[in-house]
Amino acid sequence: MPSRLGGFFGRLIPPTPLSRQLAVQSLLFATGAGTFNTGSAVFFTQVVGLSAAKVGLGMTIAGVVAFLVAYPLGKLVDRIGSKPMWALGAFLGAMMFAVWPWLHGFSQYVAMSIVFEVVNNIGQAGYSAYVLNVLPERERIETQAHLYSALNLGFTIGAVIGGVALAFDNLTLIRWLPLLTTAIGLVNAVRITRLPSPPRRATTHPVAEPRAEALESISAGTPQAPGAMRNKGWLATSFFTGVLWTNQTLLNVVIPLWLVQRTDAPHWILAWLFGTNTVLCVFLPQFTSRGVATIGDALRRVRWSSAFFVLSCLITMASHSVAAFWAALLVWLGHVAVTGAELAVGSGTWVFQAKLMDPQHRGEYGGAGEVARTLGQWWAPAAYTWLAMERGDVGWLVIALISVLAAVGMHPSARTAERFAQRHFEVRGGRSEPGSEAVGAV
Repeated sequence: MPSRLGGFFGRLIPPTPLSRQLAVQSLLFATGAGTFNTGSAVFFTQVVGLSAAKVGLGMTIAGVVAFLVAYPLGKLVDRIGSKPMWALGAFLGAMMFAVWPWLHGFSQYVAMSIVFEVVNNIGQAGYSAYVLNVLPERERIETQAHLYSALNLGFTIGAVIGGVALAFDNLTLIRWLPLLTTAIGLVNAVRITRLPSPPRRATTHPVAEPRAEALESISAGTPQAPGAMRNKGWLATSFFTGVLWTNQTLLNVVIPLWLVQRTDAPHWILAWLFGTNTVLCVFLPQFTSRGVATIGDALRRVRWSSAFFVLSCLITMASHSVAAFWAALLVWLGHVAVTGAELAVGSGTWVFQAKLMDPQHRGEYGGAGEVARTLGQWWAPAAYTWLAMERGDVGWLVIALISVLAAVGMHPSARTAERFAQRHFEVRGGRSEPGSEAVGAV
């Protein structure tokens, strides 16, 4: 038994020096963000002086701007380089938290929110491309699972820090809490600059025999693949990925509202729901991602994700007509099931990113994918809430059906993107990433 426990916890530690460094970066980022996010509702309403409606409106406006800039920022990553963009986004984002305590009123809040979302997109675009560029192909999926765990652990630590600050019930303390996030963010930014640069040639993936048109293109000296916006398979795959990631809407919005308004379960069960999700997302990604290496493996995880999604809908749906104890148990089980959907689609998504993005244009592909994913999920909070709360059992069944349709659509779209990659990406030589140098000892 001790050796088994040692093996279990041993798998939670990233296996290589580089993956451990990246996990520390994820931990730092999430700790800082989680510290601020925990107290953000109090900060914006009682310190900045906004109503809840204005907070939501500002977030929506900033979200629209983030959607519009995602693709051009992704292309900028390919020009400047993933590591410089990541470091720049991390530094600017940290410095912006230092401005939050000085804000007052709606117009300043909206302006800052817009700039903050753009800066966040800069860092996220650089980070996503960097992870794929710097890691050997055989390490990408396992490392991304560790990074996902580190993010969840960091958000948990941040929530504890923010919760302690809230416990003092002191608005002065809450006003200056963002400065702690700034300090953590600056440490993160400095550490990013010390990470190794990606190799000079982007790595590709082995495939079957190159298509004739690809060989002709190379022999002609013009091995340029069409841009991401012309890769219909990638865009469709990203869109359906976004639809499947609406499991987060169930997790964070619909199921909690359902528990409060449609069941007799005690409200303190909400803490157990989110606590269980956090624990599972810290300890399980390394296990749920094992054996996922090919597009076929990823599509199998997509089917699992949809099955868990449907199961969550059916279980939660049944909780409104039973006694309080059984309602609490069913809602908790429904929340666990939707966590299973989250873990399954996560491991599939990492494979799609590693296999279906052009190795020479990962920034552009990341930006295009973000646009498509946003289209796949922006509507979910309003639609799912209305379906569940207003249409009852029929609404829950429609929500379940949406996930099934997304999983069905994912299969032809991913295979189309795979064929596109075989034709255009994987027989071409790499080019240097701007500012790159060979990866040295870590």
